[in-house]
Amino acid sequence: MAHPFLEKLAEGVVLGDGAMGTMLYEAGRSLDESLDALNVSHPDLVASVHRGYIRSGADVIESNTFGGNRYRLEPHGLADKLRDINKRGVRIAREEREISGTSVLVAGSIGPTGRTLVPFGTLSREAATDAFQEQIEFLLEAGVDLLIIETMGNQDEMDCAIAAARASSDLPIVAMMTFAEDGRTLSGARPEDVARHLASKDVDVIGANCSVGPQRLLGVIAKMKATIDALPEGTKRPFLSCMPNAGWPTIVGSRVIYRSSPEYFAEFVRSAAAAGARFIGGCCGTTPEHVRQMRAVVDQINASTPDQNRPTLSHVREPDRRERPLIVMDAEETTGIAKSLGKKFLRCVEVDPPKGLNPQKALDGARLLKAAGVDAINVADSPMARVRMSAMTLCYLIQHEVGVETIIHFTTRDRSLMGLQSELLGAHAAGVRNILALTGDPPSLGEYPNSSAVYDVDSIGLVRIISQMNGGADSAGASIGRQASFTIACAVDPTKPDLEDEARRLREKIAAGADFVMTQPIFDLSVWTNFLKVYGAERLPLPVMIGILPLQSSKHAEFLHNEVPGITLTDGARDRMRRAGPHGRTEGVKMAQDLLQQLVPFSQGVYLMPSFGRYEVAAEVLDVLVDEQVPAAAIQ
Repeated sequence: MAHPFLEKLAEGVVLGDGAMGTMLYEAGRSLDESLDALNVSHPDLVASVHRGYIRSGADVIESNTFGGNRYRLEPHGLADKLRDINKRGVRIAREEREISGTSVLVAGSIGPTGRTLVPFGTLSREAATDAFQEQIEFLLEAGVDLLIIETMGNQDEMDCAIAAARASSDLPIVAMMTFAEDGRTLSGARPEDVARHLASKDVDVIGANCSVGPQRLLGVIAKMKATIDALPEGTKRPFLSCMPNAGWPTIVGSRVIYRSSPEYFAEFVRSAAAAGARFIGGCCGTTPEHVRQMRAVVDQINASTPDQNRPTLSHVREPDRRERPLIVMDAEETTGIAKSLGKKFLRCVEVDPPKGLNPQKALDGARLLKAAGVDAINVADSPMARVRMSAMTLCYLIQHEVGVETIIHFTTRDRSLMGLQSELLGAHAAGVRNILALTGDPPSLGEYPNSSAVYDVDSIGLVRIISQMNGGADSAGASIGRQASFTIACAVDPTKPDLEDEARRLREKIAAGADFVMTQPIFDLSVWTNFLKVYGAERLPLPVMIGILPLQSSKHAEFLHNEVPGITLTDGARDRMRRAGPHGRTEGVKMAQDLLQQLVPFSQGVYLMPSFGRYEVAAEVLDVLVDEQVPAAAIQ
C-alpha cells in the first residue's frame, strides 16, 4: 500500500526535525522532569517547538512522546496519564501541521524503556513488548503517519519495539540504534551486525541517531550501507537514516552546550546523502536553525533528481502561473457535475480547509486527487464548528490553481438571511456553483462554544433560496438580473435513529429544488437499502452520491463511532476492523472498495472522506472503479 513517507524516500532525501528536549530545556524546563508530560501541562510550549521545525522546512516532525512508555512515566507518578500524554503529543503536532497548511508528516516517537532486559536486568522481553505496544496503540489512535523507534542501545529491546509496532500497525517504521565512541552499540554490536539484523525485520528504514557527532555517525552509516548493498538479490533493502547529535555536549556554567553549528550540520547533510542516507535529521543539540540550514542543502540535492511525472502528496511540481488550469464559467453555464449527473459514476473526495493561512497541503491533495480522476473536490465549511479557512476561498483556489470542480459545503449556521444570499451571489460570480446545502454543526461542539449561531433558515430553507436564485430572484422575490446556474446538493443521514423523520426532511429538500443527494458515511450496503425501504422507494427520484469513509484502524473506528456526531458504524464493520489487527489501513481500504462496488447499482456517485488528510488512501479506494456508465434506469 502506497504511503507518502515511502514515496518521499523513493524520490530523494527526506528531512527530519531536530531536538525536542534541547528546545524545551532552552525554554526553561528541567531535564529531570518528564518532558512528555508537557503535552498536557504546557501544550503551547511543545507546539512552539513543532512550529519552529515546520517553519524551518522539516518534512517530518516527531511527537513529544520519546519517553511516553509506562516505565519512563512511572518514576514521575504519571503512568495513569500514559494515554493522555501520548495522544495529546500527537494531536499537538498534527494541529501545528494543520495550522501550517503544509504536507509535513507526523511521526510517533518511541524511545527505550530505560530498563535493562534479562538476563542482565529484570525486565522481560514480554513486559517490554507489552509496554511498547501500549504506547504505540495510543499513538496510532491519535493519527500518526509513521513510527520512529529511536536511540535504542540494545538490539533485543529494539526487537521488542519492532514486534509491538508490527503487531499494531502496517505504517512505515524507522528503526534507529545509538552508537558509542567506538562505533558499536551500547551492547557491543557492530554497524554491520545491526544492519544485517534490522534488514531481516519488517521495517522500512534503519539507521543511527543520537550517539555522537556527525563525523562518527557517518562512518557508522557507511558500514551499514555497504552491508545492505551486499544483501542477496530479492531481499528487501530498507532505506537508511542518520540523525546525529550536534557534537559532544559540554557544561558551561549551568548550561549544556552543543558545539556543532548549523552551518556545520548543513555540510553534514551533503556527506550523509553521499554515504547513502535518505532520511536525515538532527538529535540532541540541534535546533530549528540547524534544520533551516539543512533544508537548503536537501533542496539542492533533490533538485538534481529528475522530477516524477505523477503528482503525489510528497512531490508536486508547482506549475508556471501561465500554465495553471482555470475553471472559469460563463454567466449561464451549468457545472460539470450537473452535466454528468446520471450519465457517469461520479467520484468526489473531501479536502479539509487548513486551520491557518497556508492552503498548500489542501492544494497538493487536490492535485493528487485530480490525477486519480476525481470529478469534484468537496470542501467542508468549518466542520465540527472549528475555525478553518473559508471554504469559499479554498474552492476558488482549487478551481483556479488545480483546475478541478468543487462542491462547497455551505451552512446556514454563521450567516444571516441577507449574508447567505450575498455570499451565494459572490460564489456564482467566482464559478463556485456546486452547493451542498447544510444547516451546520452548532458552535457548542467546537472551540468557540459562546459564538452565536444564526440559523435564520435551515438546510431546507437554503435549498429553497438557491433554487429561487436559479429562477432569477432572491428570497424576497427581487430580481438578481438573470437566472443563476447553481447545482444544488442536499444531505441525508441514513444512520439516524429516526429514519421516518430523516425521510420526511429529504422529501422536503427534494421538493424545495435539490438536484442530487449526498449521504453521511455508511459502512454497510444494508444501511442504505434499509433507508430506501423507509423512504418508500427502490431508488431515490434524484441522483445520489453515497458517502464512504475509509477506516484506518480499530481504534479509529471506535473513535468515530463513539465520539464523532453523525457517524455510526455497523457492528459488522467494527468487528472487521478489530479482526484486521495491525493491517487496519489495508483492511479499511478493502472495506471501502468492497462497499463502493456494492453501491454502484444503487447510486450515481461516491463521496469519499479520508481521515487525517490521507488523500492517497482515497485515491487507492477509487482504483477499484472502472469508467462505468450508469444505466438510465438507475435514475427515476
